[in-house]
Amino acid sequence: QVQLVESGGGLVQAGGSLRLSCETSRKIFSINVMGWYRQAPGKQREFVAACKTGGTTNYADSVKGRFTISRDRNTVYLQMTSLKPEDTGVYYCAAAPSGTTWYEYNYWGQGTQVTVSS
Repeated sequence: QVQLVESGGGLVQAGGSLRLSCETSRKIFSINVMGWYRQAPGKQREFVAACKTGGTTNYADSVKGRFTISRDRNTVYLQMTSLKPEDTGVYYCAAAPSGTTWYEYNYWGQGTQVTVSS
């Protein structure tokens, strides 16, 4: 079992920055793949970013160059810059302890709301 708790969401103006954190109940090095997803109102949950224990990362095209995922000890971060109104949504942290792909996860957090005003 892995418990995930997100924090850091909030209201920000377009062009601003936020850093999301996801604290895990297990050491990060024991979780192969950690990811971030988001869900906007009326839309399906979509992939945002992910990282593997080896250090490789993957980003959705819509956030490349603006978002950075990183991991440390028992926390994974999502640094978001140059935020746009379309980045608004609930952001979820996900973990795949034995995962090998970017898009399959076993555990999910409760989510944190990010709202970007224009």
